[in-house]
Amino acid sequence: MAIEIWRPRWGMLPWRPSRDLEEWERRFDDLFGRPSWRLPVEERGWMPAVDVFEKADRFVVKAELPGMKEEDIDVSVVGDTLSIKGEKKTETEVKEEDYYRCERSYGSFYRSIPLPPNVDANKIEASFDDGVLEVALLKSAKVKPKKIAVSAKKKATKSTKKKAVKAAK
Repeated sequence: MAIEIWRPRWGMLPWRPSRDLEEWERRFDDLFGRPSWRLPVEERGWMPAVDVFEKADRFVVKAELPGMKEEDIDVSVVGDTLSIKGEKKTETEVKEEDYYRCERSYGSFYRSIPLPPNVDANKIEASFDDGVLEVALLKSAKVKPKKIAVSAKKKATKSTKKKAVKAAK
């Protein structure tokens, strides 16, 4: 027999739609298991923050990888996908006269970012400085935007139309 938590209904508590939504989320989670965004960090794993933005001649991907070393990071392009993966390893150890403490954390991550079709796969540059990975994806020359001048046509008035008709005769 399952034990159910008693939750008072109408009359005792003011109605809050968010409470009903929380109840449905709880029931859904009980039925299908917890979603990954609700898992504790230890179970979910570590995932670096990534920014992607566009400049005139390139796309830039910046990933925050604090405490990582350059040799623990792998950047690759396969087809139209940029992949950033690596393994974070940290260990702290404190030896004192009356205590000893050692903390270790390990975790791997993998981020994949779809690339637009106008990226030149042969001209990709990556740099790593102070825990920030920056990948520059140059746009191919044939697809760079070209500025086109726009000229306005003047509307013909009745007097200019008459002059044009007389000149044609």
